[in-house]
Amino acid sequence: MQSSLEILQSEFDQLQRQFPSAQLPPNCSVLMKGKYIDYDSRVMLKILFPVLEEYLNPMKAMQGGFVTAAFDNVFGPLSYLAARTPCTTLDLHTNYIRSINAGDTLVVTARVVSRGLSAMHLSAEAVNGKRKLIATCTSHMVPIKS
Repeated sequence: MQSSLEILQSEFDQLQRQFPSAQLPPNCSVLMKGKYIDYDSRVMLKILFPVLEEYLNPMKAMQGGFVTAAFDNVFGPLSYLAARTPCTTLDLHTNYIRSINAGDTLVVTARVVSRGLSAMHLSAEAVNGKRKLIATCTSHMVPIKS
């Protein structure tokens, strides 16, 4: 039986063959050093991001833009996998609950809430290493018709 990460890799491989010019993972995800940790085919994706010094604001907490970028770096591949085609983001709404500091890990779990022919709705939560809620986020994505 395949693990969730083996299924994820297999689905990425299929998409790479279908869209050979797509870079998986994209540079923005590589930059944030995301590590895939769980996947439920076309429904849920969980990625861990280290909280690095270069992501910190003057108060030594992860800047909100980097927290939102982490969400976007999970919504992007999940929408691509769910729609089986590249998608574009219509909106991204982040709610910040508490700060997260250098040396911690931000774990983002995103889910497809609804998927239609013309759009999908996704939601996610981010927790720290102690599983305390850091932020929540929602997004609407639209499959790009080729």
